[in-house]
Amino acid sequence: MALLLGYDVGSSSIKATLMESQTGKVLASASSPGKELEIIAKESGWAEQLTSIWWEHIRKATQQVASEIRNLEDVEAIGISYQMHGLVCVDKNQKVLRPSIIWCDSRAVQIGEKAAGDIGKEKCLKSLFNLPGNFTASKLKWVMDNEPEVYSRIYKIMLPGDYIAMKMTGEIKTTPSGLSEGIMWDFENDELAEFVLENYGISADLIAERVPTFSVQGELAKEAAVELGLKAGTKVSYRAGDQPNNALSLGVLQPGEIAVTAGTSGVVYGVSGKKNYDQYSRVNIFVHVNHSKDNPRYGVLLCLNGTGILNSWLKHSFVAGEGLGYEQMNDLAAKVAVGSDGLMILPYGNGAERTLENRNIGASVHGWNFNIHKKAHFLRAAQEGIVFALNYGLGIMRDMGIELTTVKAGYANMFLSPLFAEAFATVTHATVELYNTDGSQGAARGAGIGAGLYKGTADAFVGLEPVKSIEPNEKLASVYQEAYEKWEGVLKGQLSTTN
Repeated sequence: MALLLGYDVGSSSIKATLMESQTGKVLASASSPGKELEIIAKESGWAEQLTSIWWEHIRKATQQVASEIRNLEDVEAIGISYQMHGLVCVDKNQKVLRPSIIWCDSRAVQIGEKAAGDIGKEKCLKSLFNLPGNFTASKLKWVMDNEPEVYSRIYKIMLPGDYIAMKMTGEIKTTPSGLSEGIMWDFENDELAEFVLENYGISADLIAERVPTFSVQGELAKEAAVELGLKAGTKVSYRAGDQPNNALSLGVLQPGEIAVTAGTSGVVYGVSGKKNYDQYSRVNIFVHVNHSKDNPRYGVLLCLNGTGILNSWLKHSFVAGEGLGYEQMNDLAAKVAVGSDGLMILPYGNGAERTLENRNIGASVHGWNFNIHKKAHFLRAAQEGIVFALNYGLGIMRDMGIELTTVKAGYANMFLSPLFAEAFATVTHATVELYNTDGSQGAARGAGIGAGLYKGTADAFVGLEPVKSIEPNEKLASVYQEAYEKWEGVLKGQLSTTN
């Protein structure tokens, strides 16, 4: 039976999953290292990683998988998911010239802002569906301006997933989806956005050859095969950024389908078949993994920085002395009625929020009554505040014409809370399906699609069944709506004072 090997290359760790193509059964999975990968921050706002540590832990994770299975000779295809928006620079010998500037590095913010002004906001939104921002192209411009000696030696630039594929195959390639996450894709003409590069003075020759997201993008070279313990010639047939890939892992491919993650930050990723953008650039739009000119698919992404990090803060600071775990916190919160007896929390305490037009209003508590509110009220108000903030962001997507028909999420993080899951379903008026899957499993399924091992895309999701399905609680719908409207009124009041 053909086996699929999927990798998820994050900034914290590398995960590998071995899967049977015909059944979707996970045979083995592993994560490396046991602690978070090092992020180098030489100056405030900087974030870099050595590309060598990604490859090191690709090897270690593969070795761990092999220790469970013993023989990886039957692996027919490899898929790669990766941390988005990073910059890797190599010379003609494929030698990395400097540490990768990764997704959370903010050094190029002003460069992106200037480019938006020079090109024109209307042109950017119409053609890029985004403003240049602090994305890959802007990071490359920073290297040009601040490290001219390094820049002069660049042969090609890559995203982190492109680098891993290069290490495997010896070939330097990228995808339209990848270029769109670097804000280098012209949606209007479905091609490389050369006008962005021209504004920055960057030669288009530095951009790698484009290949489809699902395709045989190269074969495992002998040296890499020996390092990984795999068969030389194994197909590398899929690569995608972590958020588009997360959507794929949940089978979110068609307009109206929504993928949600609620970890430290919260992400809602919706699929649209129409060209559109938010005039205030409060969401990002990327080329989705199954996009084509004849069958366009765009991923609309909104991010809420303050999600699980708020719940974590409550656990480690607010109730730390009582030794409560998340499950106990959820049980305690569930004892309080919807609306938390008027207590409201705005969960915006993790930096500037894109859905708020990049304003940093901080987290805040409202309606606190010393005679009414107890610990349980704060725990519930926090979960409701996160749901309300996500729903506020979903309003932006609704205004863009995206209709929620199906919401899928991993059965993890905040969705482990029955209260949170029901509140989300009820407030958004959508059925929520929860799955036991992750990015490395999605990459494995993507590899099978790209290698042509399935008759159709739908066949790749064999074995993917929801663990739970949560319907909106119609009995509480009006109560939740009233609570949301009060919360939204408080948010708008806060925003009006920061204009």
